[in-house]
Amino acid sequence: MDYVSALVPPVVMAVFFIGVVRVIVKTQGGAAKAKEDAAVDAALARAEAAPGASAGDA
Repeated sequence: MDYVSALVPPVVMAVFFIGVVRVIVKTQGGAAKAKEDAAVDAALARAEAAPGASAGDA
C-alpha cells in the first residue's frame, strides 16, 4: 500500500492543474473580453498620459 500513498499526491496535483488550465482556457474571450480589453486600454492610456519619467526617458 506504500505505492498508493506515493502516487496519490501527484495524481491530485495533476487533476487540480488540469482543472486550472481548463478554467483559464474557458475564460479567454467570451462576452467579457471587450470590457476587459477596454479596461486595459484605458489603464494604458492613463499611464502614458501621466506626467513623470517613463522607462524610455532614462
